[in-house]
Amino acid sequence: MNIAIVYDSSTGTTAKAAEKMGKEMEAHGHQCRVQSISLADPADVSEADLICIGSWVKGLFIIRQHPTEGTMRFIEQLGDLSGKKVMVFCTYKLAVGSTLCQMAKALEKKGAKVVGQYKYRDPEPSSKFASFANSLT
Repeated sequence: MNIAIVYDSSTGTTAKAAEKMGKEMEAHGHQCRVQSISLADPADVSEADLICIGSWVKGLFIIRQHPTEGTMRFIEQLGDLSGKKVMVFCTYKLAVGSTLCQMAKALEKKGAKVVGQYKYRDPEPSSKFASFANSLT
């Protein structure tokens, strides 16, 4: 499976999580590209069999959590995703609020099917993500 993992990272935590997710996917035999949203081409990303999009959580301590503006702009730039599988993830310190929901809804409006939503306090993907990667084989 051809997988694109794109992320917006401020401190490096989301970037590290994306890289580790990519290694997990490759360990299960998938081809995987991991890129920052500032470097990724939305047209190329739209061609992947599975699109994974990640953001760090913005907000005021434990209120008004949301994905970054850059993440949402990138989602807007993606082409028609009818029937495409997508997965969203975020990294956070205190709370995620509606971050994953906002990303998922924006992708669903483009026709995508959201097949996973993951949140990490640190850059280490959870065992649930490993199970998800394994289920794609």
